[in-house]
Amino acid sequence: MSAHQELAAALRELEATMRATDQWRMVQPAPTAFESIEPFCADTMALPQWLRFVFIVRLEALVDAKAPMPAVCEVAPAVEAWLAQSGVRGVEGQMLIRAVKAIDRVVTEN
Repeated sequence: MSAHQELAAALRELEATMRATDQWRMVQPAPTAFESIEPFCADTMALPQWLRFVFIVRLEALVDAKAPMPAVCEVAPAVEAWLAQSGVRGVEGQMLIRAVKAIDRVVTEN
């Protein structure tokens, strides 16, 4: 399996996880929210919004274009911090972390 195929599969897993943990259905942020210069658009979006509307979309575009992978992907620590602050714990939180760590690994190792 190519790195792009592996990333596509990991992105599908993240989407499935977000759907299963009821974090997929949400209103799309206003266009100005995407103009944020903060990491993870932290000042304009909740982390699940950023995952759905920025992270997944950008990595899907990378897969479609078969573009080079970024040198580093370290999103899991931000997810862990968000989970600690948001009160999402247990199996749902672990599922989300596991899905994001898989993406971090695929991107960083290729």
